[in-house]
Amino acid sequence: MVATLKDVALLAGVSTSAVSRTFTEGASVSPAMRARVDRAASELGYRPNFLAASLTTGRTKLIGLVSNNFHNPVFLEVFDLFTRALQDRGLRPLLVNLSDETDPAASVRMLQQYSVDGVVVASSTLPAGFAEAFRNAGMPVVHSFGRKTDAPLVHVVGVDNVACGRMAARELIARGYARIGFLGGPEAATSTQDRLEGFRGAISRHKDVALSISYASAYSFEAGRAEMQRLLADAPAEVYFCGDDVLSIGALSALADAGLSSPTDVGIIGFNDMEMAGWANIGLTTIHQPVAKIIAASVDLVVALVDAPQTAPAVRLFPCHVVERKTLRERV
Repeated sequence: MVATLKDVALLAGVSTSAVSRTFTEGASVSPAMRARVDRAASELGYRPNFLAASLTTGRTKLIGLVSNNFHNPVFLEVFDLFTRALQDRGLRPLLVNLSDETDPAASVRMLQQYSVDGVVVASSTLPAGFAEAFRNAGMPVVHSFGRKTDAPLVHVVGVDNVACGRMAARELIARGYARIGFLGGPEAATSTQDRLEGFRGAISRHKDVALSISYASAYSFEAGRAEMQRLLADAPAEVYFCGDDVLSIGALSALADAGLSSPTDVGIIGFNDMEMAGWANIGLTTIHQPVAKIIAASVDLVVALVDAPQTAPAVRLFPCHVVERKTLRERV
């Protein structure tokens, strides 16, 4: 039979409330009492029931992890880093899949039903209103990979996508490209809009450089492949800034099927620096987004907000940099 809190109390010769305090974070328990309870629990194989403990503490140790692009392999990296960071703090993620969702109401209701301690919205494509809906419901919330703003209504941790767009444009111009293409993700995605803003702004300063703009239907391999196939059927640019590594890899697949190579025929620069981008058979030149740092900061912040939910919203941005591999020609 499974050992109970009462069994531990009897073996340790203490009250059930003493056992409960021993396993309640922050509760006052003497070292001698803790040692007696720990010995009894170990002997009986007792493990505290966190759901039961939440009735006393008001904390479930659950953090809602909300995202909407499970088709993109980079989310596997994001999920792995988030879950390990939460578990290292004795917390557990409650995963919410927002694919094809346009209204956050159902997700808000579900996380309320589970009484999560906080919420992390992990998406670069969702509008700010999604994270704000959780805040309006009284939940501490952090928008990871969210949009830079001067007047945030929720805490945002991510990168300056406008600056990243400028970085990509300058890199391509420095390599002597004159016909440059932007192959973004979904046009409605805030990350696509911001990267294009910076990219177009930097290129506009060079009157001898022509810019073409196109969008993939999603941040996915198939969408990147399909859009590059469409572009190749007309008059493709010399090089493309793809709004995401997985789009870039899809575009490289389309080039290979057409008997073309990168960078000899068409150059490609991606964004994210996902693990796959560095594989020897891909070797994608890309802009490194510090995903691990963003996630670590997001978890630290949401944990702090659980204890201080009235902390004024702020934006924390991390710098990006170009990772040189083999899909762009050398600088001129």
